[in-house]
Amino acid sequence: MLRLVIGNKNYSSWSLRPWLLLRHFEVPFDEVRLPLDTPEFQQRIPDYSPTGRVPVLHDGTRVVWDSLAICEYVNETFLEGRGWPSDPSLRYLARCAAAEMHSGLGPLRAQLPMNCRRTPNAYRWNADAEADIRRVLTLWRELRRRAGGPFLLGDFGIVDAMFAPVAIRFRGYGVVLDDNAKHYSGALFALPAMREWQAAAEAETERLGHDAL
Repeated sequence: MLRLVIGNKNYSSWSLRPWLLLRHFEVPFDEVRLPLDTPEFQQRIPDYSPTGRVPVLHDGTRVVWDSLAICEYVNETFLEGRGWPSDPSLRYLARCAAAEMHSGLGPLRAQLPMNCRRTPNAYRWNADAEADIRRVLTLWRELRRRAGGPFLLGDFGIVDAMFAPVAIRFRGYGVVLDDNAKHYSGALFALPAMREWQAAAEAETERLGHDAL
């Protein structure tokens, strides 16, 4: 049985990504949840993660860390490649977009940290984060135009798992969405796995710390 070690569901955006991929494609796994920024986390994480961070996947003697690496491993080992579009002309775009989310958009991630329980208020971000928001909305629009939706490049895949926390951020901070982003976010929030994560996040009692990435 696979074992996925994650942080708080309310805060841990990186944990959501591989969790959502596994759950959506109905790959069985055991979940170990460690509350971020707590003594429990510091005590237990060395037993699971070589980097001291989450998420991390255990498959027998194999230990896979980093959210995108976990998604790639799951895709190759359990999904027969279904995590990426089958069309090469779309697959390279999906990889580019997933990598951009993974390595870029720093102001957006820092200034709008994921909080599944958050509701919009008067908080506003600076011009750097606004530029990242505009980039994401443009990217979503361009990708969905290529394949016609409902997700970024047709069916749900790794690229959507990478951007799922962004949809949560946009909702929680009251980012104004165009019609394309509204439809895409709606498709994400309608996923049974996404609803399951949200319900668990709302039920969590730990409120210490957050994962700003």
